[in-house]
Amino acid sequence: MILRTPEQMRELGARIAGACRPGDVVVLVGDLGAGKTTFVQGMGIGLGIAEPITSPTFVIARVHRSRTGPSLIHVDAYRLGSGLELDDLDLDTELATAVTAVEWGEQHADRLTPDRLVVSIEVAPDESRIVHLHGVGQRWADLEASSRGEEP
Repeated sequence: MILRTPEQMRELGARIAGACRPGDVVVLVGDLGAGKTTFVQGMGIGLGIAEPITSPTFVIARVHRSRTGPSLIHVDAYRLGSGLELDDLDLDTELATAVTAVEWGEQHADRLTPDRLVVSIEVAPDESRIVHLHGVGQRWADLEASSRGEEP
């Protein structure tokens, strides 16, 4: 899909958050400035997070508490050198009760869960964003079927 504004990216994040349940992991893939944090801001809106969501680049992970649903764990794995460093964050304690969004996590997310939604964001020459959704595992099998035009 093609998104032309940051507001559209936030709207997509909010829609995805509406389909998420506690324990879900969303992995965001894209170059610097592609819109990964903007997408997570939309997820925060969809999950009822009141506080502002900013990139956790220097703190690696932030937990945002929701007023109405599961918490949002926002991870920036850019500075992580290995999956062991991800393990050191001790995210397991809240994974089952929160929705987790991992920026730059394509190399490490399988350590968190075998089921995840991968959101790939590309910047087009006209500065719009091309977004692809790819489900990994049984949890997201219906998404995969619907993206191929099959009945879920």
